[in-house]
Amino acid sequence: MKIRKGDKVKILLGKDRGKEGKVEFVMVKKEKIFVGGANLYKRHVKKHGTIEGGIIDIPKPMDISNVALVCPSCNKVTRVGYQVVEGSKVRICRKCKKEIKTNAKT
Repeated sequence: MKIRKGDKVKILLGKDRGKEGKVEFVMVKKEKIFVGGANLYKRHVKKHGTIEGGIIDIPKPMDISNVALVCPSCNKVTRVGYQVVEGSKVRICRKCKKEIKTNAKT
């Protein structure tokens, strides 16, 4: 999968088109991602014990094909390429040819 947790992406399609955000979670088998602050939907919730009732925002996953990676070095929307460096496969930016490092904290 070319987009990973912690990457900065730009949304290309949908109701949040044009917004940028950080990838919070990746669902690899379903090819969907959660982007922070994007694709939020309202949900009416009843009170359950200690949980307060009301209208809450719920993030929903979006298809990975609807976003594009923003390169951390050149700040342009780009596709991801791969290159073998010292026996390991690394992601590279197709525009500036520099390595893309993930800032995810696992």
